[in-house]
Amino acid sequence: QAHLVESGGGLVQAGGSLRLSCTTSGRTLRSYAMGWFRQAPEKEREFVAAIRRSGGSTYYADSVKGRFAISRDNANNTVYLQMNRVKPEDTAVYYCVVDLSGGGWDYWGQGTQVTVSS
Repeated sequence: QAHLVESGGGLVQAGGSLRLSCTTSGRTLRSYAMGWFRQAPEKEREFVAAIRRSGGSTYYADSVKGRFAISRDNANNTVYLQMNRVKPEDTAVYYCVVDLSGGGWDYWGQGTQVTVSS
């Protein structure tokens, strides 16, 4: 099992930046792919970004490509989502996820709220 804890959410103006962090206790994350999803009010949860366990490959939704960057610090058991040039449509609860089984996103954090004001 993995207990994921997100932090760094908050209120930011459009065009600004925010960095989300995700860490866990009791289990190292360095051997697993990790990612971020988000869910806006009255919308389905959607994929945002993912990173392989080595950090060598990253993947992004088209809506955030070129603005967001996912990275990981395996020594500190932490994954980050750097959000730049944010837009009001980026407003959502952001969830950190981990793929422990190799077959999908097994565990989810409780989420952190990001609100972008126009």
